[in-house]
Amino acid sequence: MSPTSWMLRPRYWGIHLFAVVCVGIAFWFGNWQLDSWNHQRESEAVDLTKVTPIPLDDALGPDQPFPADMVGQPVLVKGTWLPESTVLVGNRSKSAKGGHWVVTPLAIGEPDAPALMIVRGWTTDVEHVPEAPTGEAEFVVNLQPGEGTGAVDDDPTDNVLPQLRIADALNHVDRDLYGGYGVVTTEIEGDFPVGDAAVNAGTDDLRAAELDQLPKTKGSTALRNLLYAIEWWVFGLFAAYIWWVWVRDELKKRESQITADEGPEPPPIDG
Repeated sequence: MSPTSWMLRPRYWGIHLFAVVCVGIAFWFGNWQLDSWNHQRESEAVDLTKVTPIPLDDALGPDQPFPADMVGQPVLVKGTWLPESTVLVGNRSKSAKGGHWVVTPLAIGEPDAPALMIVRGWTTDVEHVPEAPTGEAEFVVNLQPGEGTGAVDDDPTDNVLPQLRIADALNHVDRDLYGGYGVVTTEIEGDFPVGDAAVNAGTDDLRAAELDQLPKTKGSTALRNLLYAIEWWVFGLFAAYIWWVWVRDELKKRESQITADEGPEPPPIDG
C-alpha cells in the first residue's frame, strides 16, 4: 500500500473530516462577515441619498462638471417640463426584465433655461408609455452623473437610448443640459420647500426608478466586520496548514517504517 493510500484508511477519516469541518466553518464565518461588511456599506450609501434636500443651484450649475461628492444628493428642482423631448433608456429596471426608464427634461427656472434630464420612473410597456407632463413643476430628485458605459445607439433617430449619456441626450433636446441627471425620489427626509407631496413630478402610472450609482461611503464603515472576515480566513488557512503538517509527518513516519521493515539490501552473490 502506498503512503498516500495509507492515509486514506478508515482510522484517519475522523481526523480528515475534523480538518474539513474546521476549515469550512472558518471560511463560512469569514464570508458571512464579508457579506455583513458589504450590506452595511450599501445601507449607509442608501442613507446618504435620504438626507435633507438642498437647492439644485447649491449642488450643480448648468455649466459645471458633475461634483463627485454629489452622487445621490437629494436636490429641489423647479422649472418647466419639455414633454416633446421625452426619451426612453432601455433595460434599466433592476426589478423587471426589459424595463425602460422614462426621461423628460425639465427647464430649470425660466422656460428657455438649460434643462436637467429627469428620470420620472420606469415601465415595462414601451408601447403605452404614460403621457409626458406639461407646465411647471417642483419636486425632489437624487442627482446622478451622466453615464458613459460605451453602449452604442443603433438608431439615433428614435427616442430610445442605450444609456443616459448627456451628449446623446443633447440630440433630443434643443437646449443646453446640465452635466448630470435626476431621479425622482419617493423617500424624503427632513423639511423642504414643497412639503411632503411633489408638485407635478410626472410619476403618474410609472414605477419608481432605482439609482444606478450610490455615493461612496467612508473607508472606516463596518471596518470591524472586514477585519473579522480576514481573521476567520486566517484561522481557516491555519487549520489547513496544521492538517497538512500532520499528514506530512505521518507520511514520513510511514516511509521510515517501510524502509526499516524491508531492511538493508542483501550483498551481491559472487559467481
